[in-house]
Amino acid sequence: MDVRPAGIHHVTAIASDPQANADFYLKALGMRLVKKTVNFDAPDTYHLYYGDRAGNPGTIMTFFPWPHAPKGRLGAGQATTTSFAVPEGSLGWWRNHLASLGLEAGRPVERLGEDVLSLHDPDGLVIELVASADYHETEPWDGGGIPPEHAIRGIRAVTLTEHDLDGTASMLNGKLGFELAAELGNRYRFHTDDAGAGVGTVVDVIADRGARSGLVAAGTVHHVAYRAPDQPTQIDWQQRLAGDGVGVTEIRDRSYFTSIYFREPGGVLLEIATDGPGFDYDEPLLQLGRKLRLPPWLEPQRDEIERHLPELVVDEHGGAAPRPAAAASTEEADR
Repeated sequence: MDVRPAGIHHVTAIASDPQANADFYLKALGMRLVKKTVNFDAPDTYHLYYGDRAGNPGTIMTFFPWPHAPKGRLGAGQATTTSFAVPEGSLGWWRNHLASLGLEAGRPVERLGEDVLSLHDPDGLVIELVASADYHETEPWDGGGIPPEHAIRGIRAVTLTEHDLDGTASMLNGKLGFELAAELGNRYRFHTDDAGAGVGTVVDVIADRGARSGLVAAGTVHHVAYRAPDQPTQIDWQQRLAGDGVGVTEIRDRSYFTSIYFREPGGVLLEIATDGPGFDYDEPLLQLGRKLRLPPWLEPQRDEIERHLPELVVDEHGGAAPRPAAAASTEEADR
């Protein structure tokens, strides 16, 4: 069975204030809240999923927002940047849009043939908007106030920062089915065989022996998930990884997909997630993200869970509700 990845399924990061997090990704980036649930392993915190209209794989950014979480540190052994694809010619519009919200973004720069705009979310997580001509078969959310011709199409790439390139490159090439496509200084670009045919087909690796190690906490990525079309493919991938000596978990039920987890040689936590059953598994497509959803095994604890979760205000369409609030901070992450 072919275990080559179909691209990135989702990226999961850690935040602090859930309301500031929701306001930024819903209002500033115009994504849809496709699921409001809890961390199944620690149900005292939300697990918020943002994506396109249907939460298609490859469009999803998720967060564990722990109020008062300590600030993390970007560094080696982490996914240090998440890049979203937007249509070519959109970056000027995005810069003006962000400025209108009091959010700062750098000037667009050219990198490996693409124009890139960098910014930070309220916790300092590094986000890029990449003007991409590649085809992205997704459903941009039209309820977030972003004109469709400028809206985010999905995840373009993730960037891993590593002390040593060799081990990570070996796993990307040998076990995960990526190929080295380009180099720029100490940046090495890998892509799947069908790069350009969909979202999330690019992984950049920055090799920096002098970088201090990262600290996973608020403002950093927790893990990166790659796609398996179905569970038989996931099982085959699990067996292949275990056979190669990689420590890989059992299959875990995440309601909207099943998952296995393992670490690449540099320390970044990776996941293989199935495409289905999808985010309309437990609520209609038109109502995604409106109510707190719990898996069956946590449903008996709903009252207790809801008492301990902070208030989170979104509108009836899964977007940011108007409320008096200060503009999200764009303080740069501690490096």
